[in-house]
Amino acid sequence: MEAIQTIITRRSVNFFDPSFRMQDKEIAELLELAALAPSSYNIQPWEVVVVRSPERKKVLRECAFNQPKVEEASAVLIVIGNTDSVEENLDDVVRDLVEKGYADEKAAEGVKKTAGGFYGLPESERRKIFAAKNAGLFAMNFMLAAEGNGYVTHPMDGFDEAKIKEAFGINTGKVVPMLIAVGRFKDGASLPDRKMRFSPERFARFE
Repeated sequence: MEAIQTIITRRSVNFFDPSFRMQDKEIAELLELAALAPSSYNIQPWEVVVVRSPERKKVLRECAFNQPKVEEASAVLIVIGNTDSVEENLDDVVRDLVEKGYADEKAAEGVKKTAGGFYGLPESERRKIFAAKNAGLFAMNFMLAAEGNGYVTHPMDGFDEAKIKEAFGINTGKVVPMLIAVGRFKDGASLPDRKMRFSPERFARFE
C-alpha cells in the first residue's frame, strides 16, 4: 500500500533546498490533510503558525538555537496545542454530531458535559497534556502528507518555547510541542542509512 511506503520512506532531514519555496496553497493542502488526524472527542486542539517569510524565519531561527534549516526550509510550522480548545471548539463539534446523526440533542449534551469535565480547566496539567498529545497526532499526519506529496520534513524539539511564544504572539498558557520544517530535499545531498530502530520484542508486551 502507498501508505506503508510513505511511512517507510519518511525521514527527518537536515538538507533543504534554500532556493525552493512552496506556495501557500500547497501548504494549506497539507494542513487540510493533517487535520484529518484523530483527536479526543474530535475537539481538534491544534493551531499552527506557518513561518515562511525570510524576516520571520530569521526571528524563529534565533528562537531555535540558530539551526540553519529554519531558514533553509520553505516553511517552518509552529505546532501549538490549544489549551482553550474545549471551550472554543466543543459547541461546533457537538452540533456536527447532531447534524450528522451520531447523537440526538440529549446525547450530544451529555457528550458536551463529559468532555468539558474530563479535561479539566484550561490551565490544568491535564489540559496541557491533552492538547499536546493531540497536536502530536496532527503533526505526524502533516509529515506523512508532506512525504506523500514529494516534500521532506524535520520535526524539531530544539527551541526556546517562551521566546517563540513572545516573538509570535502565542498565549503563554498554550503549549508548543514541536516545530516542523518542510520543503524540498537539497539537490546533491544524501542521507546515510536510517538510524537503528528497536524491535517490538524490546518495547512491546502482549497480554
